[in-house]
Amino acid sequence: MKTSNGSIQAAYVEHVRQKALLLIVLLALVFIVALYAVTQGAYEISIRNVLSALTGYSDSASRVVIVNIRLPRIVAALVCGWGLSLSGLCIQSLLKNPLGSPSTLGISQGAAFGAALSIVVFGAKVFSVTAFAFGGAMGATFVILILARLRRLSPEAIILAGVALASLFASATILIQYLATETELAMVVFWTFGDVARSNWREILIMTGAIVLASFCLTALRWDLNAMSSGEETAKGLGVSVEKIRIFGMVTAALVAALATAFHGVIAFVGLIAPHMARRLVGENHSLLIPFSSVLGALLLLTADTLGRVLIGSGALPVGVITSFLGAPMFLYLLVRGYK
Repeated sequence: MKTSNGSIQAAYVEHVRQKALLLIVLLALVFIVALYAVTQGAYEISIRNVLSALTGYSDSASRVVIVNIRLPRIVAALVCGWGLSLSGLCIQSLLKNPLGSPSTLGISQGAAFGAALSIVVFGAKVFSVTAFAFGGAMGATFVILILARLRRLSPEAIILAGVALASLFASATILIQYLATETELAMVVFWTFGDVARSNWREILIMTGAIVLASFCLTALRWDLNAMSSGEETAKGLGVSVEKIRIFGMVTAALVAALATAFHGVIAFVGLIAPHMARRLVGENHSLLIPFSSVLGALLLLTADTLGRVLIGSGALPVGVITSFLGAPMFLYLLVRGYK
């Protein structure tokens, strides 16, 4: 028996070691893409000039472009992708539904409605747009949680309620756009296009702090999430408080997604794709799923944003458009596979 337990433990240690090496490779890939992204744009900069600018030995023009324009965009893409993928993983694990994400639960559509309401009804103040978008996202979350609490909805019913709520918010946003002036309409449409270039260092710092805290919280609950993946009855038999963890996790996921959407607009499907990519690599163990989903989400969004800047040198192609093109086929694939 001791030999059997020892062999199982050795196999698990070896498995974790291999996945840790793979995670290091992904982090190196993130660094390479980030370094390439710094050099790309209307004002091309060589890698040597990038390193010189970061160490303070470059001309003022290159340093201004790198430090004030490109680095905030790159860091925002990394942090936003990290947060959205973490939010999507949390929702999928808590609801045991592969289609769960901030987009399918109506969180992103609630933020878009809040932003449109702020621009058209209350004036186009930057702070109010961000605050209203955050409020709309959290409002959508609380409506779903209240329905789930009062009506004892199943995880499948929660997803359906989120889809219905997303449709409601999308219709309300269209109505507001219909009543808007041409200038207001342009502002609303521009906001709904996800763009990681619109945030400043202060907003990036706020979002980073919230996502780091959420990551620690979910990591602390990793074994409970593993138990819940085997079914609610199994988790309850192991002493897991399923309802409390589900509410806490949903609020945490919504908070992260609301911040990312409020600062950067609607960036769809990152929270759907990255967790499934991570599951393909490491399985259902949340001790590995959480870091892998975070890194893959950051890599996916940074690559999409860099691709948009390479295709259109001015950087006019919003990253939300690219992620939607990538995510829609994935959504249909998961839907068809689920019905199989």
